[in-house]
Amino acid sequence: MAARTLDEDPALAHEHALAAVRHAGRVSIARETLAITAYTTGDYALALRELRTYRRITGRDDMIAMIVDSERGMGRPDRALEEGRAVDRAALPPAVRVELAIAMSGARLDMGETQLALAELDIPELDPDRAFEWSPGLFAARANVLEDLGLHDEAAEWRRRAEIAADALGHTVDEDEFDVIEIDDADTEELPESPEEVAPAEPAPVEKPAAEEPAAEDETFSVEDEVAEILAEIDAEPEPADDTPESPAVSDEDEDGEARPDGALF
Repeated sequence: MAARTLDEDPALAHEHALAAVRHAGRVSIARETLAITAYTTGDYALALRELRTYRRITGRDDMIAMIVDSERGMGRPDRALEEGRAVDRAALPPAVRVELAIAMSGARLDMGETQLALAELDIPELDPDRAFEWSPGLFAARANVLEDLGLHDEAAEWRRRAEIAADALGHTVDEDEFDVIEIDDADTEELPESPEEVAPAEPAPVEKPAAEEPAAEDETFSVEDEVAEILAEIDAEPEPADDTPESPAVSDEDEDGEARPDGALF
């Protein structure tokens, strides 16, 4: 229900997420959902708490971009940059790596470091001639920074490419299978109209996690102990308040239908 009502009524979605956590506080997706609704309604402190709980439960960094943006929402761009730098970007999926780059660029802009904000977007996924699922947002972010630098012609070119990519990739893309198109400078008016005209990209290689070393014979620690410790931390956290925070102004939705604050990712 939180997912179904998030776009139309974020406050109602937040109430559903609060109810979910009250009934299933040890379930990672419940904490993740509450983080998302809290972020959407502007309660960045609650979003950070829930995102960190989700990370402790799952051991995953796939929500790192939202953590960085939540720190920005708290008015702490320096902390946001620290969070982003603490993650091994090479281990992140390409889409998450792009989202993190955009969030880090936003944090640089918050600190008035416009040139460094542009440098944050200089990542391998920034290919001006090909469009993946993440390209419209990445191209648009670069256009905004170039605009701030006074490079209006370059900004207009990247904004044009963002629009082309968005029009061409305006359909649902599977998480592990990215569609890709070629952007031809000589002919950008004709866009692919059928799946046959869009060549699938090779899936990005996913690094397998290194095998854990076996515990020493005299080691008394176990996985069950670790799980019990995590659950104890979660149980010790105060229950989320029933009062739903007021939602701040939220910018237009992105192509996936998710509302985002200005300069944010989700």
